[in-house]
Amino acid sequence: MRFGVLGPVTAWTDAGTPVVIQGLKVRALLADLLVHEGRPVPADRLIDHLWGSALPGNPSGTLSAKVSQLRRAFEDAEPGSRSLVRSGPAGYSIDLERGSCDAVRFREVVAAGALEEALGLWRGPAYADFADEAFVETAVARLTDERLSVCERADLSVADLSDLVREHPLREGLRAAHMRALYRAGRQSEALASFDEARSLLLEELGLDPSPSLVALQQSILTQELPHARNNLPAQLTELIGRDDALAELGAALCGTARLLTLTGPGGVGKTRLALGAAAAVADRFADGVVLVELAAVTPDALSVSNALTDAVQAALDLRDTGEAIVDRLAAVMGSRLLVLDNCEQVVEEVAVLADRLLAAAPGLQVLATSREPLGLAGEVVWSVPPLVIPGVDSEPETVQECSAVQLFVARAAAASRGFALTSETVADVAVLCRRLDGIPLALELAATRVRALGVRGLVARLDDRFRLLATGHRGAAPRQQTLHAMIDWSWELLDPAEQSVLQRLAVPADGCTAEAAAAVCGTDDVLDVLVRLVDRSLVVPVDGTRFRLLESVAAYCMDKLQDAGELETVRQRHLEYYVSLAEAAELFGAEQGRWLQLLDEDSANFRTALDRAVATGQLELAERLVVALAWYWFLRGRHLEALRSLEAVPGSARAGVWRAGYLYLLGRPEAAVERDRWIDAADALGQWWIGYAASDAGDLAGCQTLLDSALKRFEADGDQWGVGAVLAARAKHAHVRADLPALYDDAFRSITIFRALGDRWGVLQATSWFGAHAELVGDFDEAERLHLEGVAAAEEIGLWPELANELGMLGWTSIRQGRYDAARSYGERAVRLATEQGQRATQALAEIVLAFAARRTGALDEASERLQVLIDVARQQQEAVLYLSLVLDELGFVRELQGRLADALELHVEAFRVSEEFDSLRGMCWALEGIAGCHPDKTLAAVLLGCTAATRASENYLRAATETEDLDRAVAAAASAPDYQAAYARGAELSPVEAFALLVRQ
Repeated sequence: MRFGVLGPVTAWTDAGTPVVIQGLKVRALLADLLVHEGRPVPADRLIDHLWGSALPGNPSGTLSAKVSQLRRAFEDAEPGSRSLVRSGPAGYSIDLERGSCDAVRFREVVAAGALEEALGLWRGPAYADFADEAFVETAVARLTDERLSVCERADLSVADLSDLVREHPLREGLRAAHMRALYRAGRQSEALASFDEARSLLLEELGLDPSPSLVALQQSILTQELPHARNNLPAQLTELIGRDDALAELGAALCGTARLLTLTGPGGVGKTRLALGAAAAVADRFADGVVLVELAAVTPDALSVSNALTDAVQAALDLRDTGEAIVDRLAAVMGSRLLVLDNCEQVVEEVAVLADRLLAAAPGLQVLATSREPLGLAGEVVWSVPPLVIPGVDSEPETVQECSAVQLFVARAAAASRGFALTSETVADVAVLCRRLDGIPLALELAATRVRALGVRGLVARLDDRFRLLATGHRGAAPRQQTLHAMIDWSWELLDPAEQSVLQRLAVPADGCTAEAAAAVCGTDDVLDVLVRLVDRSLVVPVDGTRFRLLESVAAYCMDKLQDAGELETVRQRHLEYYVSLAEAAELFGAEQGRWLQLLDEDSANFRTALDRAVATGQLELAERLVVALAWYWFLRGRHLEALRSLEAVPGSARAGVWRAGYLYLLGRPEAAVERDRWIDAADALGQWWIGYAASDAGDLAGCQTLLDSALKRFEADGDQWGVGAVLAARAKHAHVRADLPALYDDAFRSITIFRALGDRWGVLQATSWFGAHAELVGDFDEAERLHLEGVAAAEEIGLWPELANELGMLGWTSIRQGRYDAARSYGERAVRLATEQGQRATQALAEIVLAFAARRTGALDEASERLQVLIDVARQQQEAVLYLSLVLDELGFVRELQGRLADALELHVEAFRVSEEFDSLRGMCWALEGIAGCHPDKTLAAVLLGCTAATRASENYLRAATETEDLDRAVAAAASAPDYQAAYARGAELSPVEAFALLVRQ
């Protein structure tokens, strides 16, 4: 049996036959049971929902009769289905384990990333035929919100989004999707008009300004810099010639059923260029973008090929590796995406394993791979890239110029030699040249660079000599590979000795290098002029104007040359020593932080290669220097697991051990404390701060405070202002947990002053966040919002995505305190997505808290309950209480109170008090005592507790936001029935929270 609520409430048999259900009340009964999605509904609640105050003569008997009618309708339609309506001590329910509901299916399809399919399940407004009934109100609101959230993410037309915006003019997520759709349809002015309309409506109806994200979108449209889905395909400097048919065929495959498409062929045939062209042509089809992962730097020599491979994928996706289930997390964020895996042949087995797992776990993912051999997976579509079309021996001049190989050669030769053209005088020689080079694009491009010096006829003559010379030297290689090798070999011999020396040594850097690095690796003071000449000969490729790299086939050729010359080990050693020095020179603490982060990002592959060599050759001192120098970089970029693996490569190092202990805390590993105790005596001031900072979320605040105090004394003695600012920011976090407002303000203010003077962006972010938290605690919500928005801008500017997720979470919490629940949801949802991508467990918890609080305050109690329970379950699995536990226990207690489950609520608030007491948080104790007062049966005791919290809040200046008064009002109203309320309240004012709680324990 199947049920539908995404439209009128309906039922069908498994064969698709509609189930006829007679009677409005019977259909209402089905709707009420479906609202609860399989959970029992008490009979008295069903009676109230179905009849309200107009009760029938025998309510229980009438309800029983309606249940029988519903069962009979099911049985008549499909024998055996009457048992789907179950009854028990807790009430009636519908068995959705045996049946299915389109609302449940909708969530499953959304989770799988098939957004269009999910929207196709809707047949109209949820519970359309009972939309005016109070018992469906919450469910309708939740389902409608879920549908609109999907509409905001799905690839909908301008017309569809226009209709949705008319229905929900104040929903900023829809407005943003509408603006993007208009802009991408070439209707920029209409996109800006849509923003102006939203701004006016928000101001007139709510007195609010558009959110920062909507304002940022408007600015992007104004400057025509609207960010699309994540797409890192490089811009191509030259036109892709002769591949129109191939692009059409590949596009059809990618838009069809091919989830894994592998382009195969020899080196130089143009696999990469064709893959990039095909990916760019279909990019608009993928809602989450197209991501290129270049695997040339992932070699079989890596300490762990699989780790190096996942690191490369995560770097391309701009993700952070903060957990062990890396592949699962990669799959979770793929969505509707095309992943281009380039140069797979070196590590084809590992690539096959990764691609297989990702494709199995991410239904919206497609993979386009390039490799000299197939990946060998089930369902793989293998597409062999052919050479360009070459002219036949007897081709007429008109036919020659139509051949794609000729077109490519002529275009590149004309670029290299001004005035070159295909004429009656050159056509025959060009035809011969293209045939001799087998139509291989790389060989043709290399040959074209020599036209200016030799002319086409001179090129042909020399190629004839070259092929005869090499005819017996490469018989083991495929014919086309012999051609390419011959072409590179010929280009090599035209170089002078200095050019040859630089070129062969450039085969060692992984994924390119700067001119400075090239000079160090080559052992030459200045190589820039040589690099420029090699670029002119198409043997070296410039990247972004500051870096240089070799094409894959040229690099393989040069590596052989380097080996033959006996220089390979020497050059590799120079490479290792240079990148150790570069890491140690990085200025990551201060004003140059942003610039150095970008520089180190660009050389990630080189650092991995250097570390692999240091460990493989037993140079552990260099390995230690490298990993210690990069430890803070890895943290700033959120690469926690990469850091831990790298630090474990030098297990006997005390300096590495201190960093390792901190990362173990960040990753939530149980062995963190043991590692801390092993190395803490050897830790310097930075090491003490690092462990104290990283371990704070583990709950051992007292131990962390001791480390921070010790570090602060040492930093002050050394005059290390960065260290002083870092300790103050960490102490501000502790003060926030205790709700110690003076300490929080003083430490955050001093920290932000120091970091602003130093120009350290990360430090400013830390201090700003806690300064904003203080503003929120004292009720200055506008200032809190301003500070957190400042943090968002700073984090986005230099790509500190973990910090951005945290600031969004803090903005969401501030919005909760302001009563702006739609804004809170928007911030919370964005923070959850970003924190999940970045693997930030603490920030993800903050974002979930924001969404749970917004859900309760908008009446979505079931959603709030589910989110809070997950947070509590995760926290209880930790060895020590986590910082947020008391807050979510209290919030779930309020949910249970509103649901009428007072005993459960009381138990949760009691646990919350004990957790708050463990952290010495008076503010948390007050919340817990107020929650206890609202659900405890002894109203006199409740009055005592309320008197205690009122006095404590007044003495500590703990603000209660206007949005929090409802919970207290319920507690006061319940306690007011006590005959001695005033006396009990006054007695409570004389007690501390711990003394007041002791009265409860003694009962």
